[in-house]
Amino acid sequence: MFVAPDPGRARLRNATRAVIGVALAVAVAELCGLSLVASITGGLAALLALFTVTDSTVRAQRVTTALLPAAGFPVLALATTLHGVPLARDAVFVAVVFAGVYARRWGVRGHALGIFAFMNFFITQFLHALPGQLPELYAAVGLALLSAGAVRFVLWPIERRVPPAAVPPAPPGTGLARPTTRQAFQATAACAVALGIGQTLSEDRWYWAVGTAWWIFVNTASRGETLVRGFRRVLGTVIGIGAGLLVAIPLNGAPAPTAVLVALCVFGIFYTAAVSYSWMMMAVTVMAGLLYGLLGVLDPGLLVLRLEQTAVGAVCAGLAVILVLPVTTHATNDMWIQRALRCVRTCTAEAAARLAGSPVADPAPHAAELELFLGRVRLSLAPLVHPLSPYRGRKARARRVLALLDECAVEVRGLVSVAADPDASHDARLAAACWRVEAAVEALLAPEAERGTQAEQGSAATAPNPARAASEPALAHLHGLERLLAQLDGPLRSASRSPLVGA
Repeated sequence: MFVAPDPGRARLRNATRAVIGVALAVAVAELCGLSLVASITGGLAALLALFTVTDSTVRAQRVTTALLPAAGFPVLALATTLHGVPLARDAVFVAVVFAGVYARRWGVRGHALGIFAFMNFFITQFLHALPGQLPELYAAVGLALLSAGAVRFVLWPIERRVPPAAVPPAPPGTGLARPTTRQAFQATAACAVALGIGQTLSEDRWYWAVGTAWWIFVNTASRGETLVRGFRRVLGTVIGIGAGLLVAIPLNGAPAPTAVLVALCVFGIFYTAAVSYSWMMMAVTVMAGLLYGLLGVLDPGLLVLRLEQTAVGAVCAGLAVILVLPVTTHATNDMWIQRALRCVRTCTAEAAARLAGSPVADPAPHAAELELFLGRVRLSLAPLVHPLSPYRGRKARARRVLALLDECAVEVRGLVSVAADPDASHDARLAAACWRVEAAVEALLAPEAERGTQAEQGSAATAPNPARAASEPALAHLHGLERLLAQLDGPLRSASRSPLVGA
């Protein structure tokens, strides 16, 4: 977290803007004379609006933000109305879990709306909101979304200058072959069991187990990713409870210092989310303790219960991804690595066409897409390179794959830069070098039975002359790509009993 790069200070700016947006939402609610419960609801709604809306264009972000009440208000009404009817409340909560995860099939907008719907139900349990408070809760959420939108789109429109990165979509599939459908059943099973066990531990604070199980499934795509995320959530909660014992309990809900520390927690949530889930969870846990202090219910026993509920949720999520329609790490690794390699091939072909004089060829968008795919590769391989992973052979090969793919990205960026030079001239050797790179990619993607033939065809091609290639920047980058792709064959095609993609 402390050494992770922050190009353009994007995380710093986003975190600072989040603090301003949440603070404005709470201030507006207080100025309107709303209750403490409503003010907290508004602050959390603003936080969610700024955190979950990640569309690739500013216009799409506005639309998604405007749609949040359509997802949140009906759930808010159900949650408060059913507060005194436990069986119906629990059944509806589980249904909201399924619908919220299933909505991810519609991309980042469905993802944001699903989270907002779930969290509106969760927040009412956290605050023990009653039906009579529903009008002011609606008012608080509406004011919060207006405040967050004003800060995001008017006062500090960061995305206008630096467009947000698009999230590469996963292959859609149909039925149970669709990862989001499988996750909907997994999350529902995990949350249903967590709800039952959580209520045996506490009839009043059971919702933390459900919330833990739910959030572990956010932004994960495989069994390994989910298990690692569960571990990190528990670790962050333990650290956060330790900090809460030292900070939140002594404050005992004192308004001014609590407000300052909550602002610091909001900053920490946004600043660390992209680089450390454990540190983000520490900030969330401390903030929850501070809010409990404002509500006058904080004590050490409550923090211990929070840890127990978190452990229950994490275990339930782990069992669900293993037993209920599992999506293996193998499938996810293989998918994203293949998509990254195909993107390398496309970039190479587009760059060669550009250097050959094609007016429509443009490798730059594909190079940007490659960076996104590599981000997904890092995420999918995270379980294998985790410090606690017992598979040393797989860990070493996974690290080797990541290093080689990162080097491929460097060569692609260099090739794109050369192709963008209007003075760059076409060399007849480029076509042969480009063909060799494409053949190397095809060899890596080909089934085992076809690899021999493709390898023979590749070896029949004229090998590049490093000294000669080095004299031309484009040829040097192509030669570097060919060399790196050849080195990838080892870790990706290991004959060991523990292959990389067999995790």
